[in-house]
Amino acid sequence: MSIGNVMSVINSSLNDLNRAQSSQAESIKRIATGTKYYSPANGASEYAIVQRIYNNIGSVTQSNSNTQTTNAMLNVAAGAVSNTINSLSSLKQTLISAANGTNSNSDVAALQESVNQTLSQIDSNAQITYNGQSLLDGSQSIQVSSDNGYETINLGDMSTAGLGLTDSEGNSNITLGDLSDLGTAIDTVDSALNTALDQATTIGAAQKGLEYQSANYTTMEENLYEAVSTIDDTDIAAESVNNASANAQSQVALWAVKQGMQALSKEVGSLGELYTHNPNAAYNLLS
Repeated sequence: MSIGNVMSVINSSLNDLNRAQSSQAESIKRIATGTKYYSPANGASEYAIVQRIYNNIGSVTQSNSNTQTTNAMLNVAAGAVSNTINSLSSLKQTLISAANGTNSNSDVAALQESVNQTLSQIDSNAQITYNGQSLLDGSQSIQVSSDNGYETINLGDMSTAGLGLTDSEGNSNITLGDLSDLGTAIDTVDSALNTALDQATTIGAAQKGLEYQSANYTTMEENLYEAVSTIDDTDIAAESVNNASANAQSQVALWAVKQGMQALSKEVGSLGELYTHNPNAAYNLLS
């Protein structure tokens, strides 16, 4: 066999070795990453599809998180409004009790103190905050951001001033000194109660909508993960077989290279000896 033939065999074996090692390296990456398309080189269009799906998953996940945190904020507001509704119901009972003609002056004074305390409690309810933001002082509009855009939830002024129970200077519109004014005071409390009930209804409807949205986002996440898993998840069993096969091919190719190098070494040694005695024969061996 000529040196040229030996080199041809070695080069062919090296090419086989490189292909086997490249295949093994790719198989190992797929097993390690768990993905078939870890770079565009593994399939440009499939890689692009997978990345778009992951982008959509990120948007849906954040949208779901936004709906849940907004619902948590509304839970706080709903609790405060519920307390205000209870306070207004108690206030109306106090007014009805005060309207009874059996009350002494001291009874009326005690009832007035109860009215004042109730009004103070309603203002405390209105000062409730979430994450440093006032919820029920009339300044809050909650903006819920999602991949579909924005949704705004308006919260009203649940303070005594906002409910018409006190004037602009904070003076109470409900006094028990004149029984003839109690009917007007009861109407004022009824109006405040209706406003509070409307606010509770608004918050409840918004929360129910957010719960539906969150459930939809959760379903979307599951479907997107299932889709990307179908496209991109590595078949570990199959890749393990590919890895073993590539490793075996690599070992065979490496053995062939070693054998070729040994043959080349012998041919080069023989060439040196032959050249000393017969240069033409040595030249023919190189061809």
